[in-house]
Amino acid sequence: MRMIIKNGTVIDGFGSEVKADILINYGIIKAIDKNIEISDAVVIDAAGKYVLPGFVDMHTHLRQPGFEEKETIKTGTEAAAAGGYTTVACMPNTNPTIDNEIVVEYVKSIAQREGVVKVLPIGAMTKGMKGEEITEMAKLKKAGAVALSDDGFPIMSAGLMKRIMTYGKMYDLLMITHCEDKTLSGEGVMNSGVISTMIGLKGIPREAEEVMLARNIILAKSTGVRIHIAHISTKGSVELIREAKEKGVKITAEVTPHNLTLTDEAVYNYDTNTKAYPPLRTREDIEALIEGLKDGTIDAIATDHAPHTKDDKKVPYDMAAFGISGLETAFSVINTFLVQTGKITIKELVNYMSINPANILGISSGIKVGKTADIVIVDPYEEYVVDKDKFKSKGKNTPFHGMKLKGVVEYTIVEGQIKYARDRKIEKIEV
Repeated sequence: MRMIIKNGTVIDGFGSEVKADILINYGIIKAIDKNIEISDAVVIDAAGKYVLPGFVDMHTHLRQPGFEEKETIKTGTEAAAAGGYTTVACMPNTNPTIDNEIVVEYVKSIAQREGVVKVLPIGAMTKGMKGEEITEMAKLKKAGAVALSDDGFPIMSAGLMKRIMTYGKMYDLLMITHCEDKTLSGEGVMNSGVISTMIGLKGIPREAEEVMLARNIILAKSTGVRIHIAHISTKGSVELIREAKEKGVKITAEVTPHNLTLTDEAVYNYDTNTKAYPPLRTREDIEALIEGLKDGTIDAIATDHAPHTKDDKKVPYDMAAFGISGLETAFSVINTFLVQTGKITIKELVNYMSINPANILGISSGIKVGKTADIVIVDPYEEYVVDKDKFKSKGKNTPFHGMKLKGVVEYTIVEGQIKYARDRKIEKIEV
């Protein structure tokens, strides 16, 4: 099975940007050159389009097993492909929790049978994510867990967290931490500030994130573990991570598309689709987050894709579930608000959404002869209006519904196989 991607502008993830054709043979990139001509090959015309390394999401909630009414591995990976993602790392807050090798193997087997893109399980730090008993890390790693995290259930005990990090260092496991001091966030549902006061909603202070982040940085420095900070949202967090990197702490960080583009003013009309954790912050925070990306303090853009049912969101704001369905809008949101406005370049987008997250997770990425053909083809200039009812994901909970965005995914190719083709049915594409 051979494929040629013709006439596209190839950004390979290694610094090169060139108009060229790409020859793919049985899932492997065989040539990158001008005017490749070969018989018996599927031809994709990418004229006027960018050909990029497939996106890698470090923070996806696929919900299966246990919460299939919200999402399944099948629907979640279909959404990922529609968003240009060729690999997703799924969080362990399932039922049962991904806290042992049996559940890791289960997720991998379902992904193998029903998944559309590659799925990398993230194991839990503690059994049941209860913050009490440490999981058997060696068995989780051997089964295929690429990192450990208790996701939205922060380890409140510093002593326990230090032991977790010590063992994590021993097994060379990446620790992904949700930084939140529950005693500070309390029953808050949005950013604590002028807006929360005006509309009468309980606020989540920035200190809830920053205090826990500072503690985890100290422990990471002490133990020498590799630590990754999930979905940071405040200017103070950027400053803490920047300082930690300067001091040699093995730390990386991610930020979400919604925290890079929306402020707490979006909560004015009580739209529960704006409710996420961490909450939407202020314009000053957004500017600091973008600067953090630009100077290398923040390494990756991750979706924190958190699909929910309509019933989860169709309630008063205080009672609604936290989370945004983000896989299918991530590229266009970042392209619209950051690339098209000149805040970052398309090459930097590739680094934040593909190369850097892949490097952090220890997997391969980039377009190069001899590499696996995990590729996304995008049109960065075409506009469309977000329609949640057209999402592949079961989760329709997006604050971007009805918004005009610029940039569409045309094709997503995983290991040389077309997994998403815009406005076409995959089964009709002969590959």
